[in-house]
Amino acid sequence: MGGVTSPARVLYDPAEMRGRDFYRILNSVVVPRPIAWVCSRSAAGVDNLAPHSFYTVSCVKPPIVQFTSVGRKDSLNNVEATGEFTVSLTPRALFEQINATATDFPPDQSEAEHAGVVLEPSERVAAQRVAGSPVSIECTLHSTVKLGDCWVVFGRVVAVTAYESVVRDGRPRIEHLDPVARLGGNEWSTLGEVLQVPRIPYEDWSEDPSIGERLRGG
Repeated sequence: MGGVTSPARVLYDPAEMRGRDFYRILNSVVVPRPIAWVCSRSAAGVDNLAPHSFYTVSCVKPPIVQFTSVGRKDSLNNVEATGEFTVSLTPRALFEQINATATDFPPDQSEAEHAGVVLEPSERVAAQRVAGSPVSIECTLHSTVKLGDCWVVFGRVVAVTAYESVVRDGRPRIEHLDPVARLGGNEWSTLGEVLQVPRIPYEDWSEDPSIGERLRGG
């Protein structure tokens, strides 16, 4: 809008920054990030559990979720070897265990065992799920894409399971899930205030000019 001056800005140019410095900037501004608590099983039968905070939904039909492996990690190797994995929601009650499973244990050791996380059988895949997580997404490998030093893992969702206690009106409700999310550095966030507002249909904009006036501060 004319006459409005924004505050002074600091410029971060990835071409001029060394090592993982720009990675830290991205982690600080792409926030909050939901966490894929990925459970996979190696070809030798060792369960791996690791949090990946580059995680989202990729497609609705067919249902596909994705997480990014920054570097080649055990999760990626296991998923490529077995073609399956699960994503468990990260509840606040297991915050310390979630953080502990980010430790880079050797491939022949289970992060879940070290951190005291109980795993249980899934419904449709051999990879296990976190028993203490209220929601689990079960996936078969759709594909992987290598981008620079990262691999994006796409998983086709074959089942979602949720505690009966968190389901209301046919879907899991956020007030019962209490998830944690990642921020920059060693910072995490909890759910905080939940805002609820319906989308504005175009017809409403056309019929009620005061909507735009209010949003523009008029």
